[in-house]
Amino acid sequence: MTYAEQESTPQTPPAVADPAPLGLAAFALTTFLLSAKNAQWTDGTDAWLGYALGYGGLVQLLAGMWEFRNRNVFGSTAFSTYGGFWIGLGLYILLVSPKATAPDQVHNDLGWILLAFAIFNTYMLLWSTQVNWAVFGVFLTLEITEIVLFIGEFSANESTIKVGGIIGVITALVAWYTSAAGVINGMLGRTALFVGKPMFDLTARP
Repeated sequence: MTYAEQESTPQTPPAVADPAPLGLAAFALTTFLLSAKNAQWTDGTDAWLGYALGYGGLVQLLAGMWEFRNRNVFGSTAFSTYGGFWIGLGLYILLVSPKATAPDQVHNDLGWILLAFAIFNTYMLLWSTQVNWAVFGVFLTLEITEIVLFIGEFSANESTIKVGGIIGVITALVAWYTSAAGVINGMLGRTALFVGKPMFDLTARP
């Protein structure tokens, strides 16, 4: 084949690098910052807020878009949705919650937001069994976090919210581990950090 023929032959663009470790890292860090505040471990203001918009929000949303390029319907749905979650939560705190006339209104709003995402997370938890054990661990701990937090918000119970914050920190650690595994396993081309296999095969026919 001549050079001219090579130039005129359509070339398949290379696949993008796996965006999942980036999406997981963005999710983990922002979850860690907010959860530390919910657990009442911090003495500062709302350090999580900027990262909800910039890292957990925008960067995770980008990871979701790149997962579309990889034809990964699970990853694109998960990262795009939780990127939107962080952006939406950040905008709610900045633009909507200051208009509340009573603290209970904010608790009620957050309760409904967390309940809605817990519903989404429930079916994603089920489908995460088709990815690997590490991803399942992320969605399992996140499911527990969201359930405990929406109970705490609806009841305006600070102790329950604190427990939800502690579980949220665990969620962040699991997500960081899964992100780290994706980075090192991808770099080495072999399994250095355990992530496991799909728990069972939904596509198997009797």
